[in-house]
Amino acid sequence: MTTTVDEIATGIYRLSTFVPEIGPTGFTFNHFLLDDEQPLLFHTGHRVMFPDVRAAIETVLPVNRLRWITFGHVESDECGAMNEFLAVAPQSEVAHGENGCRVSLDHMADRPPRALADGETIELGRMRVRHIDTPHVPHGWEARVLFEETTQTLLCGDLFTHLGNGPALIESDVLGPSEQAEDMFAYSSLSPSTPTEIERLAALAPRTLALMHGSSYTGDCQIVLHALADAYRKRIAAAA
Repeated sequence: MTTTVDEIATGIYRLSTFVPEIGPTGFTFNHFLLDDEQPLLFHTGHRVMFPDVRAAIETVLPVNRLRWITFGHVESDECGAMNEFLAVAPQSEVAHGENGCRVSLDHMADRPPRALADGETIELGRMRVRHIDTPHVPHGWEARVLFEETTQTLLCGDLFTHLGNGPALIESDVLGPSEQAEDMFAYSSLSPSTPTEIERLAALAPRTLALMHGSSYTGDCQIVLHALADAYRKRIAAAA
């Protein structure tokens, strides 16, 4: 595995590891590094990916400078290397929502995590990230996203997941490929609150969507988030 590094917004780097064996066209696992006075990592990746992700971080900044270790929800691809990063970055803390800490991370992290209330922010320096609870969106009770307010980048985890190894950042259709991946993997929870949670994210008016699986997106993010909410409404209605 190799991990590529691309700056998708000012000071925000996409560290992308491509695994060709997953699905018909391969699958990317993307981690995002926010380079600031208090650097933040969003997604640690699987433990097996730790050496590659660490090396990618080192092309931007010394890994021992990491201050915050974060992720969308508790799964091995999102936080599998959490304790490895805690070990190499002595000043770092895991930061997650209150549900994720209480149910899982208080018992899994080698150092006590910081529990964040819905809407709470962390000042990184010139950047500021807002924690937003999104229970069961796309899956997991403890699911959440981060919104970097100065660049208006939504670190949106598994939303808009799609296959392949495309460019780091696109302006073309992102909903169509994500609908194909949904048909293939059925990876999202379908609940009555799903469309409402996604429309809540659209109201943030993000400029960039930082995706864990697939190319990140820049363009009219409000429109594509509303379109995603409508797509989930149709799936919920069909399931009913």
